[in-house]
Amino acid sequence: MRGVFVTGTGTEVGKTIVAAAIARTLAAEGRRVAVFKPAVTGLNDHPTADGTIPAHIGVSPAHRPDHVMLREAAGSAQDDDEVAPYRYGPPMSPHLAAELAAEEIEPARLLEAARAAAAGADALVCEGVGGLLVPLGRVSLAYRQEGAPAYLVRDLAVALGLPLVIAASPGLGTINHTLLTIEAARSVGLEVTAVVLTPWPDDPSQIERSNLDTIATLGRVSVETLPHLDLGSPEAWPRLRVGLSG
Repeated sequence: MRGVFVTGTGTEVGKTIVAAAIARTLAAEGRRVAVFKPAVTGLNDHPTADGTIPAHIGVSPAHRPDHVMLREAAGSAQDDDEVAPYRYGPPMSPHLAAELAAEEIEPARLLEAARAAAAGADALVCEGVGGLLVPLGRVSLAYRQEGAPAYLVRDLAVALGLPLVIAASPGLGTINHTLLTIEAARSVGLEVTAVVLTPWPDDPSQIERSNLDTIATLGRVSVETLPHLDLGSPEAWPRLRVGLSG
């Protein structure tokens, strides 16, 4: 499998933006790009009259669901199920959303869907959910007492074997969050190919510049930046070529 796995230091740190920018870059180079996200939540924030989520939602680009933004950035013809096998209305952790929907996120289904997407493409851009240690499977105490390990986003990344790109905020607090994410990734053998700080300001402060240098030095990793993007004009996005060589 050829591609990248985009994770983040937490929620709302630009994972979807970074993944979309990578997908757009590869597509602009003439590659066939497939996108994948194991689970999408918060679709209640994007309703239509009949409760469905069309391929192109009639709201501002900033309010499109993650899987729609990814698909459009890649120029992919994948349907919703192919991009995001599990989709839920409430904005919450996927394991809880699945529990409330009376179903369970199955690791085998995730792997099958991701591999199917990659099979027809030159590159797969996979975006995780939350951070690396976010659970996808059940985490109830009774279930844990049965001895079954929790299935985390990190486990999916390991199974796919893709190089990791970490999206992070450039501001105060990002050093700890980012270095912890790097450590959590490397502890299970994941390759961290780059950190992307976003949105990177036009005139970065001393703190933001120091954060970049500190993460690069202590994390022994390449640190890239991505400015605020006009989500309605992907043709104007800067190239973000991280995670793939050749």
